[in-house]
Amino acid sequence: MRVLMFGWEFPPHISGGLGTACYGLTKALLKCGVDIIFVVPKAWGDEEPGSIKLVNASDVALNLQDEIFREYVDQISYVEVNSRLIPYATDEQYYNIMEKTESGKVWERGELNAQKFTFSGGYGKNLMEEVKRYAMIALEIARQHDYDLIHAHDWLTYHAGIEAKRISGKPLIVHMHATEFDRTGENVNTLVYAMEKSGMEAADVVIAVSHLTRQTVINRYGIDPNKVITVHNGVEPSEKEKDLNIKRNLKEKIVTFLGRITFQKGPEYFIEAAYKVLQRDENVRFVMAGSGDMLPKMIRRVASLGIANKFHFTGFLKGDDVDKMFGLSDVYVMPSVSEPFGISPLEAMRSNVPVIISKQSGVAEVLKHAIKVDFWDIDAMADAIYALVHYEALPETFKKHGKKEVDNIKWDQAGLKVKEIYQQFLS
Repeated sequence: MRVLMFGWEFPPHISGGLGTACYGLTKALLKCGVDIIFVVPKAWGDEEPGSIKLVNASDVALNLQDEIFREYVDQISYVEVNSRLIPYATDEQYYNIMEKTESGKVWERGELNAQKFTFSGGYGKNLMEEVKRYAMIALEIARQHDYDLIHAHDWLTYHAGIEAKRISGKPLIVHMHATEFDRTGENVNTLVYAMEKSGMEAADVVIAVSHLTRQTVINRYGIDPNKVITVHNGVEPSEKEKDLNIKRNLKEKIVTFLGRITFQKGPEYFIEAAYKVLQRDENVRFVMAGSGDMLPKMIRRVASLGIANKFHFTGFLKGDDVDKMFGLSDVYVMPSVSEPFGISPLEAMRSNVPVIISKQSGVAEVLKHAIKVDFWDIDAMADAIYALVHYEALPETFKKHGKKEVDNIKWDQAGLKVKEIYQQFLS
């Protein structure tokens, strides 16, 4: 069984949980005997894919004169947004086209032959354009490889999956890791929503990372419930966990928030709860690890509350730095407003850190030994933090049972379930 899989990130170049989840799942699928061709917009050269065949979309050339390619390109609605904007033209070609247009000359599509496009591999201002070009590159990749089905992760790759299915006729599985409603609340980007909806409508199966996400997919996007299946995420033991030599130079307890500093993650509720805790006990320090569009606002809020001397902003952390942060922490808090799943609490529990999570998270469906509060209830959050840093028996209980619990929530289980989904279409 071979799967053509489209992603946007591959370790060590990740910006959040999407890359981590894709990597964990692919490793689990390999153990199950599934061969994977994993496509990313840009490979950096320092990845360690192991048995995964990693395909760099930036290395794939499109033959723009190929009849089959032209036939399918004609069916892609976004190719000709403006006659002057050619999605697959290089900067030099675009300049030449513009120069001819402004001088009154007519350019022909035939002037563009085989062409490559170098992706940034990130989430910059040209993201939407890169998503569209990625879909066209996917069409060529789908022609070059032999596989049994297609698996696309999140809206960034859904159109790539659609084009691969269209040219190959193979089954398409799309994986919903986070919806636009999770990321923005009710202020949805209509273009992203449309891409999510079209991807799930075109798919043979939609995999949701939690029952919470499954209900959002059904109720908000109108997707047939019969084709939406929940497969919870997992976590892998850190191979370097025991090798980290972490020294604490502080006597205060440390409470940590680790994630994107965006609306979805609820950073403002963490700060308000921190303020309430510090009114009762000044021997606590709070850490906000991550980056995001709300970071400047959060820094200003901490300053206005007068708690800057007890609050630390680390910036984005990954790899060993994440493990070190957990090693320094006494409590981990995930106050997400809407969290499809949430792998970071599992990583914290794996490191023997008691966790407080919002009830509005998918991971709350699988965890028993975690304190669960509503994201907006800063009083309950503050009480939970205070209890964990003051009553020794409480955190010890959560550490003991939480570690055992998380050790049984592995990617291997998710891999087996996804393989079963694959087999439904191949049997």
